Amino acid sequence: MWIFIGKTIASALLISFVSYLSGKRTGLAGFLTALPLTTLIALVFSQLEWGSSKQTVEYAKSIFVAIPISLLFFVPFLFSEKFNLSFWPCYFMGLIFLGVGYFVHTFLVKMI
Repeated sequence: MWIFIGKTIASALLISFVSYLSGKRTGLAGFLTALPLTTLIALVFSQLEWGSSKQTVEYAKSIFVAIPISLLFFVPFLFSEKFNLSFWPCYFMGLIFLGVGYFVHTFLVKMI
């Protein structure tokens, strides 16, 4: 139980810090968010909790495939001005694109 609480606190602190930073230094916040910080933390947590290198390597492969697919979320934001879209429509369309991307991810992970 303590491992779960520790992981939750560490993750919350990271997310809160980057969110705070986005209001002060957008460029730095964007760069930090784009770094695979979540991936770095999650891989270490997985390895420490389960102790299985094989499982953690498979997890890392799944992440490798997911990263480019997850960029689908940002496509509506790229076209927001062209189609006069505000934040919420972009956000929900991005979620829909992620849903489609999940099925692509599932297919691709089975191939590696």
